Amino acid sequence: MAAPSPDPWSLLRDAAVIVLAHAHPDDETLATGALIAELVASGHEVHVVTATRGERGELMPGVTDVEPGSPAYAAWRESELAAALRALRVEHHAYLGAVAAQSGQSARATGAARVYHDSGMEWIREGLAGPAADSGPDSFTAAPVAEAVDDLAAYLQGVGADVVVTYDAGGGYGHPDHVRMHEVTRRAAQRCGVAMIEVIPPGREVDGDPAAVVWRNLARHLDVVQEALRAHATQVRVDEGEVVHVGGQREPIVTNVGVRVVNSR
Repeated sequence: MAAPSPDPWSLLRDAAVIVLAHAHPDDETLATGALIAELVASGHEVHVVTATRGERGELMPGVTDVEPGSPAYAAWRESELAAALRALRVEHHAYLGAVAAQSGQSARATGAARVYHDSGMEWIREGLAGPAADSGPDSFTAAPVAEAVDDLAAYLQGVGADVVVTYDAGGGYGHPDHVRMHEVTRRAAQRCGVAMIEVIPPGREVDGDPAAVVWRNLARHLDVVQEALRAHATQVRVDEGEVVHVGGQREPIVTNVGVRVVNSR
């Protein structure tokens, strides 16, 4: 008989340093905002690592005249992320590939700083994204996987991470950067001997053992999550307890959080 899966909430409870690995600004809030708020409130040292600046994201009308895809838009989204992290009370952040990260710990294994660019995406069908046809050579998905793994592993080791949290293998909704971040995180966690936990989107079909996904209602953090979401004004708006995406899709703000252990060290 197979051993029961470790309880992910117990792993999180017992961890001193927890890193959340995300692909773009806003993912930290959309996918894990309530979880981050819970971890911070519980006294954990919480770090967020973001792979790209999300510069290929669309633009909510009326927010700014800055052109999506431009360096100025990348900077704009950096400022949105900084505001969201303040709302979530996160004190430690790094962009993957950064040598002098805000957290004080490099997220670059060796050499000069590396900027991983947003790969973009295309909708395959409702709720499922796929690769963009015009992803550039400097995009996150075009970069050597081993290089990104080295960079994330350097960060995990540098901060003494006990647990790292990221998307499930499908990237939540299939965005290629999310899928790549899962792969990078899994390999970096295995190398460093760090426990890895994946977040399962509500309402999604679960591969493997559904009983291994443990849900917790964190609705007490809704106000904090809404404040963080409002910081990402180019991408989303908050409307009566729902988040409205730049493409018009509406969904409930995630406060019912499901997590599953990928490896427990």
